[in-house]
Amino acid sequence: MAEVDYGTLKKGGFMRQKQKDNFSLRLAVVGGTLTAENLKKIAEVAEKYGDGHVHLTSRQGVEIPFIKLKDIDDVKDSLAEGGCKPGVCGPRVRTVTACQGSEICPSGNIDTYDIALKLNERYFGRELPHKFKFGVTGCQNNCLKAEENDVGIKGALEMKWKEEACINCGLCAKVCRSNAITIDDGKVNVDFDKCNYCGRCVKSCPTDAWDAQPAYWLSFGGTFGNSISKGTELLPLITDEEQLFRVTDAAIQFFDDNANAGERFKFTIDRVGAEKLKEVLQAAYDG
Repeated sequence: MAEVDYGTLKKGGFMRQKQKDNFSLRLAVVGGTLTAENLKKIAEVAEKYGDGHVHLTSRQGVEIPFIKLKDIDDVKDSLAEGGCKPGVCGPRVRTVTACQGSEICPSGNIDTYDIALKLNERYFGRELPHKFKFGVTGCQNNCLKAEENDVGIKGALEMKWKEEACINCGLCAKVCRSNAITIDDGKVNVDFDKCNYCGRCVKSCPTDAWDAQPAYWLSFGGTFGNSISKGTELLPLITDEEQLFRVTDAAIQFFDDNANAGERFKFTIDRVGAEKLKEVLQAAYDG
C-alpha cells in the first residue's frame, strides 16, 4: 500500500481525526456565505461519505467529519458538482471571514462580502511561514471581531457636516455613542479624536446633512488562540479599494519577508518592530 501523504491532505483541507483513516474535511466558505445548492450537496456528501452531520467552525467554515481515506477523491468530485471547494489548513492564508455588511445590515458601512471575495481571490492558499487570517466586519458593532485577525478590516464612514441642509434637530448628538458631537449656536462640531466613524450620525439624520464616504479601518497582528492579542491600528482611514489592497499586499509581504517559520504575524511585529511595519504600510498607503 502506498504511503499516505498526510501533509498534502491537510493542505487540501482534509484533517486527520483520532479515528484511524478518518478525516474531517474543511470546506472553503468565503464570507460565511453558501448557496442553497452548496448546502444540498454538503448534506448529500455528509450522508453518503460521512456520518450524516457537519460541524460549523468558529470562523464560519463547514467541516464534514468521518470521511474515509478511500473516499477522498470521490468526495472532492462530488462536492465540485455542487460548487463546493475544499478549504486549507496549515501555514497559508485561510478563507476570509465576513459579516453581512452594508448590502443587508442597516448598520453596515461597507460591502463586506465583496471585499472578502476579492481578498480571497487575491490571497487564499498562499504559502507563508504560518497561518494568516483576514476578517472583514461592516461597522463598529464588530460582529466579526476584526481585531482577532492577522489583518482585520472594519467598515467606517468618513463624514463632513453640511450646514445648509441641517435643521438643528440635535439627533446626531443624541445617537453618538462616543460623545464626539456637540452643537453650539446651531453649528455641529465633531471631535475627531473621539469619533470612531461608526456612521450613526449620518444614518440618523432626517435631512441628509452629512457628506459620507465608506472607508476601511485596519488592524494588524491580532491573535485569538494560545496567545490572545488585539490587533493594532497603524494607519488613518483608507478610502478606496486600490489603496486598501496596496496596504494588504504590503502587510502580507512584510510577514512573508520577516517571519520565522511557525511564527504568527503578531510575534513578527513584536520582534522586528511595529515602527518598521508602520513605515512599510505608510508607504503603501501613500501610494
